[in-house]
Amino acid sequence: MIRIVRLMFGLFLYALGITLSVQANVGLSPWNAFSAGFSQLTHISFGNIVILTGLIIVIIDYLLKEKIGIGTILNALLIGKFVDLIQFSRLIPLMTDFRYGIVLILAGQFIICLGSYFYIGAGLGCGPGDSLMVALGKRMPRLPIGAIRGMIEATVLVIGWLLGAKVGVGTVISVFGIGIILQFTFKMLRFDVKGIRHESLTDTFRRTA
Repeated sequence: MIRIVRLMFGLFLYALGITLSVQANVGLSPWNAFSAGFSQLTHISFGNIVILTGLIIVIIDYLLKEKIGIGTILNALLIGKFVDLIQFSRLIPLMTDFRYGIVLILAGQFIICLGSYFYIGAGLGCGPGDSLMVALGKRMPRLPIGAIRGMIEATVLVIGWLLGAKVGVGTVISVFGIGIILQFTFKMLRFDVKGIRHESLTDTFRRTA
């Protein structure tokens, strides 16, 4: 139960970080641009596009024989709903001042990393996008994992941009800054992400049966 609470708290923080980054209004991260572009095209809410994308990627991960945990499923289902809930509350205004927008997107990136610390640390499964990166890495062993992550993010960014999503300085911060902020956050919290052993759905059900 403690691990589930930690997972849920981490997913909420992750959604809060996404919302801050969107409301910063200085350019979207690749996945946010992808979701925003399809939201504009289909008139489906941003959060529901996040959910649909996550579920499709979970199916791809499963077909690629990647481990799927309860955290993977809840990540796909809940982050989008949390984003819609936070946006519906209208507690975070859309920034119109570029300086405040930069501050807000940096805060959003930090909170995303903090959310990652909580949800990954629960050990109940990686997020759909992380699982996809690992799965492709196993099938393209000659390519560095960073290059594979870059290929995925470049692809979704181009699709989002072609669909009309806003790309700007915030996009650059999201692409290049997230790694630095993530490393700083994990180091500050003394968190070794490589030491986490994730449970599959089968592992979790066997342990709780």
